[in-house]
Amino acid sequence: MFFSCQRWKRKRASRNTQVSLGLASKSTPSLWPHSGQQVTKPEPMAPVAVFQATFLLAWLPLSTYQSEVLSEPLSLNVSINATQQSLLLQWSVHNLTHQELKMAFQIEISRINKSNVIWVENYSTTVQQNQTLGWTWESELPLECATHFVRIRGKEDDPRMPQRRDWSSWSSWVEADAQSLLGPGPLLVFPKEKLVEEGSNVTLCYVSRHAQSKVSCKLNGKLILGEQLDPHVSVLTLRNVSFVSKTGSNFFCEKDRNGTQPGLVIFVAKVLEEPKGFSCETRDLKTLNCTWDPGSDTDFWKYRSQRYTLVESFSGKRQVCKHKTWCAWQVAQDSQETYNFTLLAENCFRKRSVNILFNLTHRVRPMTPSNVFLKSVSATNATMTWRVQPLGNHSTLLCQVELHGEGRVVQQHNASIRVNGEYFFSGLAPATEYAARVRCAAAEHFWKWSQWAGQKFSTLQAAPSTAPDVWRSVRSTRGSCNVTLFWKPLSRSQAHGKILFYNVTTESLDRPSMLFSIPAPANGTELSLDGCSHQIRVTASNGAGASPASVIVIAGDPGNQTAEVREERVQGTGDGVSMSWKPPPGDVIGYVVDWCAGPRESPCDLQWENLGPNATSTVISSDAFRPGVRYNFRIYGISPERTAYLLERKTGYSQELAPADNPRVAINNLTSHSFTLSWKDYATDAQPGFIRGYRVYLRSQAEQCHPGFTKAVLPDNTVCCKHDIDNPEQKTFVVKNLQPESFYEFLVTPHTRAGEGPAQAFTKVTTPDQHSHVLIRIILPMVFLLLLLTVLCYVKSQWMKETCYPDIPDPYKSSVLSLLKPKENPHLTIMSVRDCIPDALEVVNKAEGGKAQVPGARKSLAEAERPKHDYISLLPTGSAAGPGPGICFENLTYNQAAPAAGSCGPVPAPHMAPPGPWGLLTAPGNVLRSLEPSYMNSPGESPAGETTLNYVSQGASPTSGHRDSPPTNALELAPRSEYRMQMAVPPGLASPSPNENSHLSSMSLLDAGEHCR
Repeated sequence: MFFSCQRWKRKRASRNTQVSLGLASKSTPSLWPHSGQQVTKPEPMAPVAVFQATFLLAWLPLSTYQSEVLSEPLSLNVSINATQQSLLLQWSVHNLTHQELKMAFQIEISRINKSNVIWVENYSTTVQQNQTLGWTWESELPLECATHFVRIRGKEDDPRMPQRRDWSSWSSWVEADAQSLLGPGPLLVFPKEKLVEEGSNVTLCYVSRHAQSKVSCKLNGKLILGEQLDPHVSVLTLRNVSFVSKTGSNFFCEKDRNGTQPGLVIFVAKVLEEPKGFSCETRDLKTLNCTWDPGSDTDFWKYRSQRYTLVESFSGKRQVCKHKTWCAWQVAQDSQETYNFTLLAENCFRKRSVNILFNLTHRVRPMTPSNVFLKSVSATNATMTWRVQPLGNHSTLLCQVELHGEGRVVQQHNASIRVNGEYFFSGLAPATEYAARVRCAAAEHFWKWSQWAGQKFSTLQAAPSTAPDVWRSVRSTRGSCNVTLFWKPLSRSQAHGKILFYNVTTESLDRPSMLFSIPAPANGTELSLDGCSHQIRVTASNGAGASPASVIVIAGDPGNQTAEVREERVQGTGDGVSMSWKPPPGDVIGYVVDWCAGPRESPCDLQWENLGPNATSTVISSDAFRPGVRYNFRIYGISPERTAYLLERKTGYSQELAPADNPRVAINNLTSHSFTLSWKDYATDAQPGFIRGYRVYLRSQAEQCHPGFTKAVLPDNTVCCKHDIDNPEQKTFVVKNLQPESFYEFLVTPHTRAGEGPAQAFTKVTTPDQHSHVLIRIILPMVFLLLLLTVLCYVKSQWMKETCYPDIPDPYKSSVLSLLKPKENPHLTIMSVRDCIPDALEVVNKAEGGKAQVPGARKSLAEAERPKHDYISLLPTGSAAGPGPGICFENLTYNQAAPAAGSCGPVPAPHMAPPGPWGLLTAPGNVLRSLEPSYMNSPGESPAGETTLNYVSQGASPTSGHRDSPPTNALELAPRSEYRMQMAVPPGLASPSPNENSHLSSMSLLDAGEHCR
C-alpha cells in the first residue's frame, strides 16, 4: 500500500489559521463530509473586538436573538486515527437563522489535563442546514503517549448580518485517550513508523509499564536522551534529522539491557529540488518532448509521492507526467507556435516549479538520418548516401558528414539537403577501414543536431608504395659470405594491403641472379654467398602488386673494418642515446646506425635507423631501451654504389644507474703501518653504467684523517674518511701511515654518473706488531725446512730403516748353513732346544732383599756392580779334578751382562758341594726341564731375592762319555743365584728352528777353534 500525502495537503491549507500553544502540532480544517470546500482565513481577534464595540448599540436586538440561537452547545465528536497520528473533529450547528450562513469556530486542544491548552485554532466556513462539519488535527507527539481533550465554540461571521456577533458557550471537553488502545508489552515505542523531510525535527516517545524501569534508546546505534512526560512516558526529540539510506533509520529502545527491543523505522526523505535543465523540443512538429533533471529522488519503496505535472498557460491544459525525467506533449492542431510551459514538482512536503517560453519552429531537432549506404568504393574513393524525414514543404536541413579512420576524424564536410543526401569521399588510403557518419539540423533556426547515423567500409588494395627498409649483417668465412638480411614491416599506409611475401634477388658479376621468396610475416632471411661481392634487391608484394626494390651491395670483407675502428663512449639523454660522427672524406648518399635492441648476453635483435647524407649526429630512441643496459652502436656510411662501410663504433647507456654491487676486495701486504687493497676481479663492463672511479672509505679510532683522505658523512650519519680514485682502471690502493696493533675498517665502492655503489658493511682489519714480521721471516723458513725434511724422510723411509735400524737376521735364512760341509757330518740338522744337554750352569748370585726397578729407571748393567758367576760343569769327566776339555759359548746378544767370551770356561764353584756317589741327581734333560720356569724370566724380570738360572750351553767333546752316563760329581745349586746353561755346538751347525715348544730366546754359534779352558 502506497503512502498518501492528503493529510500533508490539508495541513498546508490551514497553516495560516492555527495558533500554537505549548508543544507544536498541526491542524487540518475540512468540511465533513464535503471536504472539497475552501477554507477561509478568520478575521483577526483585535479588529473583531473593535467592530463589535462600534456596532454594539445598533445591533443589540439582533445580538440578543443570535445569542438565543447559539445558546445551546455545539454537538462535538472526536475520533482517533492512530495510523496518521491525528484527531478527527466532527460537529453540527443547530437552529441556523438562514439556510446557509458563514460562521467562525474556535477550537481548543489540551494535553494530559484540560487546563494545559496546547493548541487554539480559528476556523471559518460556510454552514448549511443539518450539515456536519469536520476538521483534522495532526499531533506532533504520538497520541499514544498522552491523553488529549478537545472543545469548540462558534459564532456567526456573515457580512449580511451586521449585528454584533458573540461567541457561543464552549462545548463540553471531549477526551481522546489513545493509551487505551495500547497493546500488551512492558515497553512500547510510538509512532510505529514515521516519514519526515531531511532537516526537520521528529518527536518520539516510549511507554513503560513499570515506572522504575531503566530504558535506553538509540538511533542508528547512537544513544538518544529523552524527557520524562509522566512516570510511565518519556518524550525524545530528534532535531535536524538527515538522510541515511533508502531503507530508513532504525530507532529502538531497550529495557534493563536484557528485555525486548521495540523500535520503529524513520524514513528521512531528501528535500525536493527544483528541476534543472528544463527544455522542450520537437522532431516532427507533432510532439513536444520535454526533459529535465529531477535532482535527488525523494521517494522510498514504501512511500512514493514525488510527481511532476506539465501545465501550458496559453491553452490552460495540464498533464501529469508518467516519468520523473521527461514528458511528451501533443502539439495542438490549431497551429499554435508559442508555448509557455510550467513544470510542477511536488511531494508530501513541498512544491517546486520552473517555467519555459519558446517558439515551436525554433525548437526543431530532426529525426536521425536513415538509409545510409556506401557505394562506388575503390582504393582511394567512396560515395555515401542517406535520407532524412522532411519537416515541411519548404524546410531545408543542414547535414554534417564525418569520415573516421584509425580512431580519428580524417574528413569533415557540411551539405544542405531537403530529403535525400549524397557526398563523395576522395583521397582515401588503399586497404584501409573507414567509418562514415552523418547528422542533420534545421538550417533556418538551428537548435540541435540529430543523432549520428553511419556505416563502416574498407577501400580496395593497391601495390605497396614504398621499398622495404633493409639492412644486413655480414660474416665472411673462407672465401664465402654469410649474409643475414633484416627488413622492417611496411606500415599500413605504405603496404596498401596485406603483405603476402618478400622477394629477395641476389646478383653477381660472374654468376646468374638468384630469386628467393620469403613468406610474410618474416622479417629477415640468411644467405650463403660465394665471395663477398654481391648486389641484393628486396621487394614486398601484396595482392595488388610489388613494391619498389631496396638495393644493398656487399663488397669486401667487413671483418677487418671492426678491428680497425676504435670504440667510443656516448651519453644517454632523456630522449635516447645521443651520438655524433665525422663525415667521411668521400661522397655518401646516407648513413645507417645499427644496434642490438637487447642486452649483450641475449641474442641480437638487430635494429637500425637510416639517416640522410647531411646528418652528422642523431639521437637513437627505442621503446626496447632499458635503464642500466649497455648498447653497442655502429655507424656506417653508404657510398653512391650503395656499399656500406663502418665509420665509427659507439657504446653507451640510455640511462645510467648506480652500481648494483661493490667489488670484492682482497687485503695484501699487511704490515704494521700499511696494507694494500686489491679488487682486480671486478668487471666494470657488466655494471649498469660507466665506472668513473672508486671511493675508499676508512674508519679508525682516531678522529684525524690520513693524508689523502677527507672526512665524509655516510647515509647512516656516521663519520669516516674518504679517498677518491678517479682512474677506473686503477684497482689497487695502498693505505699508509697506520699505527701498529690498531683496528681499522674499510669499504670500497665504485661510482657512475648516476651514483655510487650500495652502502654495505665495512671490512675489519687489524695491523700487526711492528716486530711480528721479523718473527714470521724466521719461523716460516724453519717450518718450510721441517716440512721438507719430513717429506724426504717419508720418501727415503726404506733407506733410513736399512741404514739406521736394520732388521734382526732370521736364523732360518742364515747363509751359515750353506757353508757347512756335508762330509764332516752328513746328518747335521737344525738343533732343537730339547735335544741340547746342558754341560754347565752359571750361577749368578743376587743380593737378597733387592727390589726390581722399572726398566728405564734402573742403571745399566755396565754401571752396576758386575755379579760373580759360578760355573757348574755338567759334563761327565773321568776325574774329580775338573771337567775335561770341551767347547763352550755364551749368548751375548740377549744377555749383555754375561761374562766375556774369554772367561766363559767352567771354574770351580765356591758353593759347589762335593759330588755324591751318583754324580748328578738327575739326567741333564731333567735338569733342563726343572729349570724351564726360571728360564722364562729374563734377568730384568726376576724378583729381588730369587735365584735365576741362565742357561749356558756347552758342547761336550767327542771324547766325552755318553750323555746318559751319570756324572762323577753331584750338582748342587747355590741359593739366590742365576744359572746360565752352556752347550757346545759342533762347528757349522745351523741355528735351531724356533717353535712353540722352544724356550730359548736366541743362541750364538761358536767358532770351530773355541773351547772351554
